[in-house]
Amino acid sequence: MLRTCAVVGGFLLLFASVSSADEVTKRTAVTLNEPLIVAGVQTVTLEPGKYVIKLMRSDTDRNIVLFYNEREDKLFATALAINNYRLFPTDKTVLRFWETPQGNPMALKAWFAPGDRWGQEFVYPKGLAARIAHDTGASVLTSPATTEAELRTAPVTEIEPTGKEAPLEEAYVAPPVSAWESLDAELAEVSPEPEPEPEPEPLPATASPLFAIGLAGLFFAATGLAVRRMT
Repeated sequence: MLRTCAVVGGFLLLFASVSSADEVTKRTAVTLNEPLIVAGVQTVTLEPGKYVIKLMRSDTDRNIVLFYNEREDKLFATALAINNYRLFPTDKTVLRFWETPQGNPMALKAWFAPGDRWGQEFVYPKGLAARIAHDTGASVLTSPATTEAELRTAPVTEIEPTGKEAPLEEAYVAPPVSAWESLDAELAEVSPEPEPEPEPEPLPATASPLFAIGLAGLFFAATGLAVRRMT
């Protein structure tokens, strides 16, 4: 099962602050009020407290996410992530979680910075990925990387609920930006057809035709009288 939480005072997380100035690292500060499993080179459990999440500045096409303490002088985890797309962005930081068996902390699945459609879906070590896939009934990203250097080159696959390892689905691979711009343009052009305006109802008759007939009779009578006087 997957749980989503906007980081503004939800069940698991309480939003602290977001640095909107750095669009490269997507720096986000959060406060945990429950333990949270984070997939890194070595999987760690972050205890309740304040943390900073941000992307590593890198020239590679890999997304490497760093988890720091509040002062950013202690690194807790270095994790590999794959682009994850959402159709409707929000103005708040959003975290998604894998639910683990009762009594265990939840595991972080994805992170979306405010206003971003592209977020980060985390890659788990094979053993833990297999357990999460079995418990949730969903495929989980995995990699054999055991060092930070391997994060940049190790293959990423996904573990199915059956335990079978399968190639990464194309859905996780970022399409060209132009493709999404075209989709956005198409969506912007699609709008519901306006409902047809109701036809105006005929106005009720305000005068009887008998009045017009009587008026015409009076006119002909007066004309006849005038002709008789002239003869």
